[in-house]
This record gives sequence, structure tokens and C-alpha cells, in this order.
Amino acid sequence: MLTTLIRRELLDNLMTFRFAAAVFIMLLLVVANTVVLIKDYEKRLVDYNTALKTHRQQLREDITYSSGELKVDRPPNPLSIFNVGFDKRLGNEVTVSHRYVPTLWDAGKHGSTNSFMGMFAAIDVVFIFEAILSLLALIFAYDALAGEYERGTLRLVLTHAVRRGYILLAKYMSAMLCLLVPLLMSLLLAVILLTTATSISLNTDDFLRIGGIVLTSVVYLSVFYLIGMLISVATRRTGTALMLSMFAWGFLVLVYPNVILAVVPRSEAPKARAASAYNQIEQMWEEFDRERKQFLKNDAFPGENTDFNLMGSGGYSSGSFHRSSSILRYFYIKPVFMKRLKEDAESRVPHAQNYYGFLGPRVTDTAEKTWLIRKPALEEILVQPTNVEGVWLKLSPVGLYDAATQAWAGTDLKGIRDFFEAAREYRQQMVDHFYNTKVFESQQWFTGDKGTPDWDSLPQFAFQRVDVDTNAKRALTDVCLLLMINIALFIIIFLIFVKSEV
Repeated sequence: MLTTLIRRELLDNLMTFRFAAAVFIMLLLVVANTVVLIKDYEKRLVDYNTALKTHRQQLREDITYSSGELKVDRPPNPLSIFNVGFDKRLGNEVTVSHRYVPTLWDAGKHGSTNSFMGMFAAIDVVFIFEAILSLLALIFAYDALAGEYERGTLRLVLTHAVRRGYILLAKYMSAMLCLLVPLLMSLLLAVILLTTATSISLNTDDFLRIGGIVLTSVVYLSVFYLIGMLISVATRRTGTALMLSMFAWGFLVLVYPNVILAVVPRSEAPKARAASAYNQIEQMWEEFDRERKQFLKNDAFPGENTDFNLMGSGGYSSGSFHRSSSILRYFYIKPVFMKRLKEDAESRVPHAQNYYGFLGPRVTDTAEKTWLIRKPALEEILVQPTNVEGVWLKLSPVGLYDAATQAWAGTDLKGIRDFFEAAREYRQQMVDHFYNTKVFESQQWFTGDKGTPDWDSLPQFAFQRVDVDTNAKRALTDVCLLLMINIALFIIIFLIFVKSEV
């Protein structure tokens, strides 16, 4: 009996204009937008490769270790085509130095400046599913039961020995099968376009991540179909059901995600927290400066001249601190840079080496101490407010779906922070290399007289996205919440339908 009901409902849905329209609209929107998104990704990839070459060239032009700036870059995520998330919103390059521990605050950006392209690239594949496919699900559902009530066909069906649960299950399964056609067809064509693009390389984990996005999309689609079905069984009038369905779609998809960010109260605590952290950091560097001056005072070379009268032609010395304009940055020593030494400077070189041998490790240690202040401040000022907004957004299935697909694609906040974690690990490798090779106390730290530093001997930075298991764990909670919403909606629909009179 259930198979017969499913076949009947499936044929009824397949023969409708809305099914043909759903297939056409989804194929047109997803395929056309995927082409635009691939172009945008290729442009970002070119910018990334250009940044790599530029930063490598700039490093090779630095003639002392202290003046060299190691910049690491985050490549664009190919799965951002599905959900761009934070991939384009947060910084994608950061300077790695012994003078500070890199965080989100210290990141810069390289990327496309084409605002016209950016406008279209903001409409990713998941956004189309959030807006268009959810609307199509409600259109399929609004008359699923209300239409049967109005036409009187439900009474006729129930004259036979048919369980009401079978009727609900048949309508749900047939409609979901019909909605899966445009979903899977559009995604299949999008994946084909991705795999044929020469600039995009997808591995096995990427295909598993795409599979996770598909699974989440099906669960999200089911939520909206069940919302429409609930309205249909509760109203019993197709006109009323359609009106309420459009209201529910507009509120959940358009109104709530935009309004909630405006009405969520903003705490004044981050400003006070930033000021407190800055004061603590400032005190740490002032304490370091006192140690530095005390060292110079006790040094055999008279005075507190940090270039030790070594400087010949070109360059600058490290005699002062500089205050950064970025939030929660601190005082740091200006790097030293001497092209040539004076002819009579050889006797003073050991004094400089002794000074910088003392200074380098002290700067490194102080930077790591300030990181212990900056880390919790970062969490309170930037991460926690973002997480609070995310919790409010997750009161809507749209927010849950967006968060889950971001986690699958690796474009969520945690995915971006993985890059900065890799940058901090790379900084530690660089500092260890400096210690092991005694770079701080070498003459190449402050002068180019001995030739250009061997930049190729430094550890190489490599950033790899987390494995698919980690993506799945990050998406699991939101996917489970969507499943629970499905179960709750189906139970409510069943209880209303069973108790209603035909």
C-alpha cells in the first residue's frame, strides 16, 4: 500500500509545472553562478601566487636577518565556491617575526579589487540553496494536505484501509524525491565544472566534503518541506497555506538572518578588555626596555648608542621602540640595517654581536609573554561576539545550514584560524632555527658586509587544510540539530493529522 501511495504522489508531482520550473531555475542559477565563482577563484589564486612571488622577492632583497620580513600567505579555498564563509572576509597574509606572535589582528589582505566580480561572487551555491531551493520546497508542500482537504480526495482515500501515517510518509518521500532531482542535478553540473577547471584540483577529501554539503542540503531542504507541510495540515486551505508559507520563508530566510545581527546587544566589555590588555602589554615592553638600557649601561662600550658607531653608508639602527596602530599591538624594536661598516669598526663588532645576542632572545621571550595576554583578549573581543551572533543565527534553520556547510567547506572561523595556528607553529620553527644557528649574535643580523643571508636555509611554510574527519566533527552539531528539527516537525504534523477530522 505504501509503495502504491508513493508512486501516485510521485507521478502527481512530476507532472506539474512547478517541478519543471524547479529543475530549470536551479540548473540555470547554479551553473551560471558556478562559472562566475570559478572565475573569481581563479583571480584570487592569481593574486595568491603573485603575493608569494612578491614576498619571496622582497625577502631576498633584505640584506640582514633583522630587516627581513617573512610573510606567509593563505591560499584560497576551492570549496569556498560552495560557501565562501570567512574565506574572503578575513586576512590571508601575515608577517612572521620573532618580535610578535601572529593573530587575526595582524593579518593583511591580498585579493581581487574587482567590486563587480565580488558582488556576484558573494552569491555562492549554498546561498542559492538557502533562498531558492527552500522556497521551492514550500511551494511543493503548501497544498500537500490542504489541497486534499479542499478537493475531498483525502476523504476518499481514507475510506480504504489506509493508515494516515502512510499518507504522510508517501507525500513526504515523493516530494523529497522530486526536490532531490534539481538539487543533485545542479550540484553534479557544478562539480563537473569544478573538475574540468584547470586551476582547481580536488582530492578525495574534497569530494567527501562535497558529499557532506549535499547531505546537509538534503536535511535543510527537508526542514522547509516539513514546515510547508505543517502549515498545510494546520490551515486546510491552500490560499491561506500559500500565504503563510511565503511569510515563513520571508521571515526565516530574508528577515531573521539580517535583523538579528542588528538587534543583538553589543557589549562595551571588549573596549575595556582591549584597553586593559594593551596596558599590560605596554608594561611588559617597558620592562623589557629597562632591561635593554641596563644591558647597554653595563656594557664595556660607553654610552647607550645601539649602532656602536658601526654604521657606514646606508641603513638604520635599532635605537627606539615603535607603537603600532593596530589594536592590542605593542612596542617593538625597529630592525637594524647597515649596508656597510666603518673602516675602523672591526673592534666594535663584538660589542654589537653581544648586544644583539642579548636582545634577540629577550624580544622573542617578551613577544611570547604578550601572546599570553593577546590570546584571551582576542577570544573576548573578536571570537566570542562572533560566536554569540552565530548562536542567535542558529535559531533559524538557515543559520544552522550556513554554519554546517561552512564547516564542511572549511571556510568557517575555525577553518581560517587553522591558518594562523600554522603561522604560529612556523614562527616557532623559525625562532628555533635562529637559536640553533646563532643568528641573533651573528654579524649578518645587523650588517650586509658578510653577504646576503641564506634565506633558503630557513624552514619553509606549508599550510594544509584539516582532514575531512575534523570538518565532519565541526559540522556534526549543526547537522544533528537540523535532523532534530525534522523529527520534531514530522511528529507535530503526524499528531495534528491523526486527530483532525476529514
